[in-house]
Amino acid sequence: MNYNLDEQYNCVVITLKGNVMGGPDGSKLHDTLHELKEAGKTNVVADLGKVKFMNSSGLGMLISAMTTMRNAGGDLRLANVADRIQSLLVITKLITVFKHFDSVKKAVESYAE
Repeated sequence: MNYNLDEQYNCVVITLKGNVMGGPDGSKLHDTLHELKEAGKTNVVADLGKVKFMNSSGLGMLISAMTTMRNAGGDLRLANVADRIQSLLVITKLITVFKHFDSVKKAVESYAE
């Protein structure tokens, strides 16, 4: 898994690419999120449009990221969730936990509401 950070208006967009399966990549993302939290950047959008595969560890990583941001007064919202990832969220009932949007633009705009 690779990821890029991009700041848009009042939030940080993390574009995840490849296979999201936790492990060392998950630890790196965890550190990045804590750095964002320390900098007061707690509104985050995870762009999942380029994610090929996600396992339970990857889901756990997203839940941890969301919890970190919510505890800091922000949130983590999902954008561009592919059908196979959305099915995983539905099966695990996490679709009701995450706010999710069809595009990064809509997810970013949701923070202004």
